Amino acid sequence: MKSDIIIPKVENVFLAAIQEWNDDFLDNVWNVYLINDSDFNLDSVMVVSKAFGTVNGEMKKTSLLRHAFMEIPAVSAVKIEMIEASVLALNNEFMVTYFIGNTLYDKKFTFRTNTINERAMVEVPVLFKNGVVVK
Repeated sequence: MKSDIIIPKVENVFLAAIQEWNDDFLDNVWNVYLINDSDFNLDSVMVVSKAFGTVNGEMKKTSLLRHAFMEIPAVSAVKIEMIEASVLALNNEFMVTYFIGNTLYDKKFTFRTNTINERAMVEVPVLFKNGVVVK
């Protein structure tokens, strides 16, 4: 029975944390983007995010945030959410689910504790800005 289940592999879809100026906070903040670097549109996209980890020996976790997008065109990006500075010390997990045609894809992306920082930045495809990429 398990051998009959085909789990499609997520390719050319990933997340990037980009540091950008925010007029409301008058400071640079980290925004997470979903990058679709594939040749296909992503339909009915659902992103569920949370942060968790241990700080000073105490277990911490955030509430779940849910984001939905009807369609993300091929070779494009969409901003998911801002990550608050105090949450960078936790694991930031994003569960991404979407359709390409009639096939359902899903993948869990995790920015590990303290990996979102300026030293880890590379050029992000599609956006052509520097950021931290997780595939």
